[in-house]
Amino acid sequence: MKVVVAAETREHERRVALVPDLVGRLTSAGLEVVVESGAGLGALHTDAAYEAVGAAVAGPDAWASADVVVSVQPLPPSRLAGLRSGAVTVSFLPATQELDVVRAARDAGVTAFSLELVPRISRAQSMDALTSQALVAGYRAVLVAAEKLPRFFPLSMTAAGTIPPAEVLVLGAGVAGLQAIATARRLGARVQAYDVRAASADEVRSLGAKFVELDLPSLEGAGGYAREMTEDRAQLQRDLLAPHVSASDVLITTAAVPGRAAPLLVERPAVEAMRPGSVVVDLAAESGGNVEGSVAGSEIAMGGALVWGARNVPSQLPVHASRLFAANVVNLVLLMTADGKVTPDFADEIVDGAAVTHDGAVRHAPTRELLEAE
Repeated sequence: MKVVVAAETREHERRVALVPDLVGRLTSAGLEVVVESGAGLGALHTDAAYEAVGAAVAGPDAWASADVVVSVQPLPPSRLAGLRSGAVTVSFLPATQELDVVRAARDAGVTAFSLELVPRISRAQSMDALTSQALVAGYRAVLVAAEKLPRFFPLSMTAAGTIPPAEVLVLGAGVAGLQAIATARRLGARVQAYDVRAASADEVRSLGAKFVELDLPSLEGAGGYAREMTEDRAQLQRDLLAPHVSASDVLITTAAVPGRAAPLLVERPAVEAMRPGSVVVDLAAESGGNVEGSVAGSEIAMGGALVWGARNVPSQLPVHASRLFAANVVNLVLLMTADGKVTPDFADEIVDGAAVTHDGAVRHAPTRELLEAE
């Protein structure tokens, strides 16, 4: 069966869904790998590098006979319409927000898998692209903050005097938040962090940061995410966090849940009370933002602080982001591969959970309900 690696078409996307180092895992399983010419250039992988490890390089004509197409971003409807019925696609696919894509996959008889929907269970950890890309985003967030901050991160003791360390506050202690904490600590900052899940406190402290204690109940939820809170509770949390925000030189917010609007954690007055030159990095800006007024892909002034709204942050470090993402893709494809054929087994909870469309139907219930409502 032929696996085609698509060249990304969305603006600012530099990642690729398969890197040369991992081609051999697919060919060893009996699959033929074809890379669309130029697909890897954004992540510094040439066509020649793919050919050297046994992949073929072809133009867009390879799509017509593809059995499996892998990509980072979802394929555009026009390309889905050109796939043969029964073809499989594997990519990020926020199904409820990409109804045109889902509709096109359904109508073309394509079996579309969304990496956002891979269940958060132990057996699926190697396929969890949300986690692997959050790792990249958390690291990048600190680099952005350090670059934009007009002060040092570390303590510096010199003959000319002592420079105190920067005060960094991280909101959200999931994968991105923990990576941000670790990176800020390595740069020498004094770090505090908060998460609505009390169980995160030990992880925060293990990285050398202080856990911010608020007099609020924990909100542990399923799948590693926090439970949704009431608006009264959310407002109280914002009020209690405000003095910690205003006392920080750097604020990094990381709270996001796939398919839903990001929770508002910080209101504008708290940011405006930060010292002049302070930096805010909102990693959730694309899904509405954790910080009131942040704009995805833009830097805006808020009082004396600079607010950096994140947009496709993992793509800003495309080499390692692609390496991690490709491993997730390969592991999911191989889960469905036997005797050189990719055959999804929907009795497997990972396969069933990640499937959006199959055989002309929409399997993902929330998306199906939205389409039916239309």
